[in-house]
Amino acid sequence: MRPTRTWRQPWSPFSRLILLCVLLGFGSAVVAGQSLRGSAASLDAQTSQAERHDFTYLRGTVQVRQFVDAGILVAVDGNHDYTLKDVSFPFGRPEVKLFIERLSGQYHEACGERLVVTSLTRPKSKQPRNASNRSVHPTGMAIDLRRPRGTCRRWLEGTLLYLEDQGVLEGTAERSPPHYHVAVFPIQYAAYVERLIEAGAGSAPQPRVYTVRRGDSLWRIARHHGASVGALRRANGLTSTRIYPGQSLDVSVDLW
Repeated sequence: MRPTRTWRQPWSPFSRLILLCVLLGFGSAVVAGQSLRGSAASLDAQTSQAERHDFTYLRGTVQVRQFVDAGILVAVDGNHDYTLKDVSFPFGRPEVKLFIERLSGQYHEACGERLVVTSLTRPKSKQPRNASNRSVHPTGMAIDLRRPRGTCRRWLEGTLLYLEDQGVLEGTAERSPPHYHVAVFPIQYAAYVERLIEAGAGSAPQPRVYTVRRGDSLWRIARHHGASVGALRRANGLTSTRIYPGQSLDVSVDLW
């Protein structure tokens, strides 16, 4: 068993100035189709990243505890933005916790409910029967999220697709039970966040205006500009999600 490096990262808000930046560092990630359907290529990307990160596939409870004691895995306890449901091993890579806390804050703001995490690190001895034998859950880099309904489901899927397109994760919509499997690429995700922070450190975003067109929705506009519905509402003083053609919206808002 080889102790694995962890990537320490400052905890700062996102800046929208980085929207068009391309992720750099530690190679380029494989993007296996933007559909969340899952595929052999998606599994290849996940296992390839586990190998590149030199991650250990934990065999059982004892090894999980050893990695927690060594600080390689950290506790994921839940907060006012997300909760854990039936999670046997509430631990993950530090970057996975960072991802959950950032995502859940935006989800809570957009949907008015907490994000539900249903699985984190899962050693090989505790894998369910229907789990792939190539699952990266034993490495601590994967999480499962309960699938919400309606607009919250569309928001979550849109966000996962956006981040998948940035090359920082692979997401799959699983059917039994309905949930999203998300494999976070720790070094890429940490570099992505760091670049967001660095880009916004010395300057404030310039105002940018979007004119609403017929057929637009606030959710579509938010997704197009890499923002949350809640952030758009706050920036424009909206009391609801209703908009009308010809309306001008300030889209100079934070990213996911």
